[in-house]
Amino acid sequence: MGTLTATEADALWAGIDEQRARTAALLEGLTAEQWEHPSLCDGWTVRHVAAHLTMQQQRVRDALGFIVRHPRILQSMPLNTFIHDAGVVQAQALSTEQIITGIKAGIGSRRHNPGLTPLETLTDILVHSQDIAIPLGADLPMQPSLSALAAARRWDTRDTWLAKVNRRLPWATCRLNATDVDWTRGEGPAVSGPIGAILLLITGRPVALDQLTGDGADALRLSGARSA
Repeated sequence: MGTLTATEADALWAGIDEQRARTAALLEGLTAEQWEHPSLCDGWTVRHVAAHLTMQQQRVRDALGFIVRHPRILQSMPLNTFIHDAGVVQAQALSTEQIITGIKAGIGSRRHNPGLTPLETLTDILVHSQDIAIPLGADLPMQPSLSALAAARRWDTRDTWLAKVNRRLPWATCRLNATDVDWTRGEGPAVSGPIGAILLLITGRPVALDQLTGDGADALRLSGARSA
C-alpha cells in the first residue's frame, strides 16, 4: 500500500479513535475478575493488553524514560519478549483508572510509535481490542473497511520484521477471501469469511477459524492451527 491521501489518513485516524473509544467503554464496564481474565495473547491478561494499548503513542524519549524507570526490561529479548514484558510492567505501574484514561488520551492524537506507520497503530488497536473482547464473550465491532486496510498492511509486510510479532500460522499458502468487503489475497485452498476474522487469522489468532470456511480453513484446523 502506498502513501495515504489526506482523506484516507483522516478516515484511518477517525477509525482508530472510534476503536479506542469502544475499547475504553468496554473496559469501564469490567469487573475486577474480568480484568484478570486471560486474553488471546499468550501470557497476557486483559489488564496486560489494555496497558499495552496505553503505549501506542510513545516517542523515543518516552521509551527511553520507560527503560530508565524499568532498566531490567533491557534483558527482555527478542522483540516479542520485550513487548510482552513491557506490557506486564506497564500493567503493574498503572491503576485500572489510569489504564482507561491512557487509552482515552490517545483519542484525537495522530502520534504513533517511531519506526511504525499509522497502519500499525490501526492494526494494534483493532486486533488487541478483540484480544480483550473475545475471551470475555463481548461483542466489540470493527469497521470492515478498516479491517481491510489493516489486513492489507499485514499481507504486504508478511515477509518483513513486522511479521515477527505475530504467531506464525500456515495461512500464506491459502487464498484469503473476505465475504463482507472486496478483499482477496493469495493463491491456494480457500479461506473465506468476514474480513475481521481474516485479520485475526493473519495476525496469529487461530480462534478466528471459528468464523472461517473453505478447504483452506479446514486444512488449517486439521493442521492443528486451531489449538496452536
